[in-house]
Amino acid sequence: MSLRDVHIGMYGAVMGLAGLGLSARAAAPVLPGYVRAPAYVTEPWVALGALALLILLPLYVAKLVRYPAAVRDDFVNPLTLGFCGGLPVGMTLVAGGLAPYWFSGANVLWWAGAALLLGFQVWALYRWLLGGIALEQVNAGWLIVIVGGIVVPGPGIALGHVEASHFLFGVSAASAPLLMALLLYRAVVGQPLPERLRPSWFILLVPPSLIYANGLALYPGSDFLELLYPFSLVLAAALLIVSRDFLRWPYGPTWWAFTFPLDALAYAAARYAQDHPAPLWKAAAALTLVLAALFVVAALLKSLATLRRP
Repeated sequence: MSLRDVHIGMYGAVMGLAGLGLSARAAAPVLPGYVRAPAYVTEPWVALGALALLILLPLYVAKLVRYPAAVRDDFVNPLTLGFCGGLPVGMTLVAGGLAPYWFSGANVLWWAGAALLLGFQVWALYRWLLGGIALEQVNAGWLIVIVGGIVVPGPGIALGHVEASHFLFGVSAASAPLLMALLLYRAVVGQPLPERLRPSWFILLVPPSLIYANGLALYPGSDFLELLYPFSLVLAAALLIVSRDFLRWPYGPTWWAFTFPLDALAYAAARYAQDHPAPLWKAAAALTLVLAALFVVAALLKSLATLRRP
C-alpha cells in the first residue's frame, strides 16, 4: 500500500475497534445472564484501536508531507470532508480506552482530539457556507465531523472533563437534527449511493444512539431523551434490511462505517438496560453488542485480506 492509498476514511477503523471495546465495557455489568464481557474480551479491542491510531496517524502525516495536494483535497472535497472527523473522534475514543491504564497520556490525547475536532467543525461549516455542493455530494460522513462532539463526552466524563464535554456535546447535538433532515432528504429524493458507499448510511445511527446515552450522562433526569433509543432500534432494523446484500458490495474504507454506528447502538442499549433492567432490554443489549462485534470482525478481516494482496 502506497502513501497515496492512505484514505482519510481509514480512521473509521480506530473508531470501530476502540468503540467496540468501550461498548463492551459498558455492557458487561448489565449482561451477567447473557453475554458477560470479561476484560480479555473487551480490552483487546481497545488495544487494537490504539494500534490502528499509532499506525495510521504517522502514515497520514507522511502523506501530508509527500502529497499535500491529496490531503488538501480530503478536506475540501464534500465527499471526503466529513470523514476527516474520524481522526479526532478516534483519538478521544482511544483516550477513553487508555484512561484506566495511563491516565495522564489519555488526558493529553483526549484534549488533543477535542481541540482538533472543534477546529475541523469550524472548517467544515466554512466549507459548506462557500456553497457549490451538489445534492449527490451530500453524504452521511458529514455527521462524523459535525456531530462527532456527541461521542467525546463518554471518555471525557471518565477523564473529568465535564464542562468541555458539555460544550462539544452542545455544538453537535444542536447540529444533529438539521443534518439528519438534510441526509434523509438526500436519501429520499437523490440518486441511490453506489454500493461501495452504502455502508456510510449506518452513520445515521450515531446521533439518536449517543445523544440519548451521553445526553443522559451529561443531563441526568432528561427522561425525554429516552425517546431516541426506540428510534435508533427501528432505524437499525431498516438499515440492516436495506443492506442485506452487503457481502456482495465491493470492499473499501467505507466498510468501517458499519462498525462504530453499531458500537454506538450497543452502547445506547447497555445504557437503556441499566435504567430498565427487564429481560427484554438486557437481551437487546446483548444482541446489539454481538451484532456490532460481528461487523467489526468482518471489516477487520476484509481489511487484513486487502493488505495482504500484492
